[in-house]
Amino acid sequence: MAFAEPAGEGEPGQRTWAPLLAVCAGYFMVILDVTIINVAVPVIGRELSASLTGIQWITDGYTLVLAGFLLTGGALGDRLGNRRVFCWGVGVFTVSSAACALAPNAPFLVAARLVEGLGAALIVPGSLALLQQSYPASTARARAFGLWGSMAGIAASAGPLLGGLLVTTIGWRWVFLINLPVGAACLALTLRHVSRSPRRATRALDWPAQCAVVASVALLTASLNEAGRRGWSDPAVLAGLGLAVSAAAAFAVRERLARAPVLPLTLLHSRALSGGAVIGLLFNFGFYGMVFTASLEFQHQRGYSALETGLALFPAVAMTMFASVLSGRLTRRTGDRPLVVSGMLLAGLGLAGWAAAGADPAYALLVAPMTAAGFGTSFALTGSTATVMGAAPAAYSGTASALFNTTRQIGSATGVALGGSLLATATDHSTGLRTSMAIGALACLIAAVLAWRCVPPKPRAA
Repeated sequence: MAFAEPAGEGEPGQRTWAPLLAVCAGYFMVILDVTIINVAVPVIGRELSASLTGIQWITDGYTLVLAGFLLTGGALGDRLGNRRVFCWGVGVFTVSSAACALAPNAPFLVAARLVEGLGAALIVPGSLALLQQSYPASTARARAFGLWGSMAGIAASAGPLLGGLLVTTIGWRWVFLINLPVGAACLALTLRHVSRSPRRATRALDWPAQCAVVASVALLTASLNEAGRRGWSDPAVLAGLGLAVSAAAAFAVRERLARAPVLPLTLLHSRALSGGAVIGLLFNFGFYGMVFTASLEFQHQRGYSALETGLALFPAVAMTMFASVLSGRLTRRTGDRPLVVSGMLLAGLGLAGWAAAGADPAYALLVAPMTAAGFGTSFALTGSTATVMGAAPAAYSGTASALFNTTRQIGSATGVALGGSLLATATDHSTGLRTSMAIGALACLIAAVLAWRCVPPKPRAA
C-alpha cells in the first residue's frame, strides 16, 4: 500500500507506508509500556516477593528515565543522526524488554526497567524527526503526524486491556515478551526503508545542561508521583518540587551562557513552538488524568476486573485513529488552528460532561463524555505536533520533538498525580473524581484559547 503525496509537493511519486509503520511501531511500544504494567504489577509483586517500594519502582522507574532523558535523546539525534539514535533506542528497548521478562527477582526487574526507559527516551524524539524527514510534503506529513499521535491514545487505553488479557492467560512475563517481535520488525523496517539522517558532528553536547534537565524532569516527575500518595504538603514532595525548580533555573542559566546550547532559548521565542509545547502539556494533563481516574473508578468503585476496565475505557480510544486520520486530511484545507481549537473544545466538553453527570452515573451516561475526550484530544494532537515541528529549524528537529514530548510527559504525570491526590483527599470518591474531571476540562479550555493565539491560522506551504 502506498502513502500518496499530492502532485507537485515534496518528492515525485509515492512514498510507502514502511517509514510510518516503523516509527509508529517504536512509539507504540514506548507508550504501551507506560500503562500495560499497571495491571501486571500485583501479580509480579507476589511472584517476585517484591516490597511496596520495589513495586513502585517497577512502575515509576521507567517513566522517570523516559521523562528525564528525552532532551538528551533529541540532542543526540541532531548530532549523530536521528535514524541511528532511533535504531539504538529500539535495540536497547527490545533487549531490556527481554531482560525484564527473564527477571529472577525484583531488583533485577527494576534495573531492566530503568534501561528500558533509556531506550524509550532515544526512540521518542527521533520518531517525529524521522517522520518529518520521510514525508516532506505538508499534507503527507500531517497525515503521518496524525497516525503517530493516535498511537499514544491507542497504546495508553489498550494497555490495561492487553495487560489484563496476557496476565490472566499466559503470564505476566508476556507483558514484556510482546515487545520482542514488535521491536525486531521496527528495527528491520527502519534500516530498510528509512533514509539515513544528516549528522552534525560539530554540534557539541552540553553535558552540564543535560544533567540539569535530567535532574529537573526526574525530580518533578518523582515529586508529582509521590504527591498522589503522600499529599501535596508532604515535606519530601515540597523539597522535590523546590529542587526541580532550582535545576530548571540552572538549566536556563547554562543555556543562556553556552556556545552550543542543547535547547537554544531563541527557539522558545517562537510563539508557535513554545505555545504548541504548552498545549501538548495541557491536553495530556486532561486525557491521561481522565484515563487514570476512570480506571480507578471502574476497578475500585464499580468492581470491574482488569479486562472489564480495559473494555470500559474503550470508548476513549475507539475514535482516536479516526480523529487523527480525519484531522490529517482536513489540515490542508483548514490549517492547524481550527483543528486544535475545536479538538480542545470538544475534549473539554467531554470532561465537563463527566463532571456534571452526577455522583454515581450509569456507565451508559459516561460513553459520550469519554468518546468526546478521546476524539477531541487526538483531533488536536495532529495540528499541535505539526505546529511545533514546523516552527523548528531542520537542524533542531530532534530537539523540538524532545521538547514537545517532554512537556507532554510532564502533563501526563501532573494529571495522574493530581487525580490521585484528589481521590485520596476528597470527602468522598465521587467528589474527587468529578473535581479531577472539571480541572481537566478547564485545562482543555485554556489550551483552546492558547491555540487560537499561537497556532498558525492558515495551511503552511510545502
